Amino acid sequence: MYSLIVTAKMNDIDPQSWLADVLARIAEHPASRLDELLPWNWRSKRVASNRAT
Repeated sequence: MYSLIVTAKMNDIDPQSWLADVLARIAEHPASRLDELLPWNWRSKRVASNRAT
């Protein structure tokens, strides 16, 4: 758990937001796209939807 938190911090991501979002999404997220949930690739749904508009 500590390594996940530190990795998120090293990527300038709020660990609590990242972990909460990943845990909420992981069950329905396609296994072939799990790399999108890694801290260095992650964008919250809110940020992603704002960029799409």
